[in-house]
Amino acid sequence: MSSDLSPIDKAKFVAAKRAAEFVEDGMRVGLGTGSTAAWLVRCLGEMVRDEGLKIRGVPTSTRTAQLAREVGIEVISLDEAKWLDLTIDGADEFDGELNLIKGGGGALLQEKIVATASDQMIVIADIGKEVEHLGTFPLPIEVIPFGWQTTQALVEETLISMDVLGRTSTLRMNGDHPFVTDEGNHILDLHLGRIGNPRQLALVINQMPGVVENGLFIDICDVVVIGHGDGKVTVRDINQGTTATERIDFVESDNLFSDLSD
Repeated sequence: MSSDLSPIDKAKFVAAKRAAEFVEDGMRVGLGTGSTAAWLVRCLGEMVRDEGLKIRGVPTSTRTAQLAREVGIEVISLDEAKWLDLTIDGADEFDGELNLIKGGGGALLQEKIVATASDQMIVIADIGKEVEHLGTFPLPIEVIPFGWQTTQALVEETLISMDVLGRTSTLRMNGDHPFVTDEGNHILDLHLGRIGNPRQLALVINQMPGVVENGLFIDICDVVVIGHGDGKVTVRDINQGTTATERIDFVESDNLFSDLSD
């Protein structure tokens, strides 16, 4: 399999493979959404099939739920799980304090609910997702469809007083129609360039009528597993204050990964 992967896919795969080692038998695990998280679900599915791993997964989107079932992971709801041992998810950006921007896949609301209902959150990402300051990636906010244009105008007006470089926003589209989340809402992508105070911005945005949730994950991530295109991974633990780099060996496979694509 390794010879068929691009460097970016190798980075995603090794990050997912290493993060899967945190999962233990009997755990209730939050399963993230996105291309990197899909690698993680496939890795866990392989462990379920080949090693007899027994876990229950709480997906953060309908597409993750479908993939988890396809690879043999038992899927339950968060209400059934009550609380999770661990959530593993991707990120669109992360900074040195492990603050995140998430929501590029449109599942930020479920992702944040699941992550905060976990003893630990692990983020898996390729090295390109690490930034000095959040904000280059557009910040998604989930808004209800009713009056979304009014909400958009209020958000842009509020951004004038925030420590950001840009203040424009766009409605996320799916072809000719607005993108619709699993909860039936819309996504506004805020083009901020740089976010000087992510904590303040997250609090202010969530106070606005019409906003359901924002894609800033502050003080939620505990560990980030960073994949590199040469097969190395860096594991950074914000609570322990440790950073370790190791190499993940590739194993040729024709099973769970053969049809995986971004």
